[in-house]
Amino acid sequence: MSMGQDRDTNTDEPTVGQLVANASRDLSSLVRSEIELGKAELKKTAVAAGTGAGMFGGAAFLGLLAIILLSIAAAYGVSALGLHPALSFLIVAVLYLLIAGVLVLVGKSQLGKAKGAPRTIETSKESVEALKAIGKGD
Repeated sequence: MSMGQDRDTNTDEPTVGQLVANASRDLSSLVRSEIELGKAELKKTAVAAGTGAGMFGGAAFLGLLAIILLSIAAAYGVSALGLHPALSFLIVAVLYLLIAGVLVLVGKSQLGKAKGAPRTIETSKESVEALKAIGKGD
C-alpha cells in the first residue's frame, strides 16, 4: 500500500486546518460565553450596589433631619434654663461651628498623611524610561 492510499482511507479524520478552525470557533464561543456571564454578574452586582447606595442615601437624609430636630430641641432646652431663645439658638450654632472646625483640622491632618501611590509612580517612571530606551535602540 502506498502513502497516497493511506490518505484516502482516513478521510473521516479532520485535517489540521479543520482542527485549528474548530479550536478557534470553540475559543471564540468560550470567550463570548465568559463575557455574557460577566455582564450578567456585573448587572446583578450593580443593581445590589445601587439599592445599597440608595438605602445609605435615605439613612443619611433621615440622620440629617434628626440632627436638625435635635438641634432645635437643644436650643429650646438651653432656653428653658432661662436664656433668651435667640441666644440659645446662637449657642447651639456656635457649638456646631466648633465641631465643624475640629473636623476640618482633623481632615486636613489626615490629607497631609496621604502619600498616594509612591511605588506605583516610581515603577511607572521606570517603565517609561525603559520603553524610551528601547525606542531609541539603546
